[in-house]
Amino acid sequence: MSANPQPSLLEELPGDLMMWVLIVSELLIFGAGLAAFLAVRLSDPAGFAEAQSHLHRTGAAFNTIVLITSGYLAAKALHWRTLAKRTAARMALVAAAALGVVFLVIKGVEYADKAAQGITYETHPFFMFYYLLTGFHAFHVVAGILVLLLVAWRDAPDNIEIGAAFWHMVDLVWVLLFPVVYLLA
Repeated sequence: MSANPQPSLLEELPGDLMMWVLIVSELLIFGAGLAAFLAVRLSDPAGFAEAQSHLHRTGAAFNTIVLITSGYLAAKALHWRTLAKRTAARMALVAAAALGVVFLVIKGVEYADKAAQGITYETHPFFMFYYLLTGFHAFHVVAGILVLLLVAWRDAPDNIEIGAAFWHMVDLVWVLLFPVVYLLA
């Protein structure tokens, strides 16, 4: 018997257990959506490829950079807060949230362009999934922005850790959506 027993996996997770339950459940929902998208795509690869050609790949690639940078800032906020650099931590969280707003503006421009072209969720099954997956993600971006601003205001290290974990889930989902929806040929 050892004097220092090994911690369990749950004890090693950063942040709050309920946040991890939320994160895992959200990842499962997005995973199911992506699996359904890929399954339906198999029935009409040419139609999906043609529909995909109407997307803004450059804007989506820029949005990927925006969210990854935002995630980096959220991680730095926790690092700076543990070093008692509260102002730097708060500024990093606000900057991460601001980048979330940039993401939404770019996504809004893309949605407006689709609307101007008369492209709706009824145009093709590709667009049904496109609007469903990217819209659900955009909702999570809005929630993540609010979480980041809340933890910037209540900037205890535990709060920042939980908020950053949620924001990283938002980043991860986009990093999965971007290649599947925008690039998969």
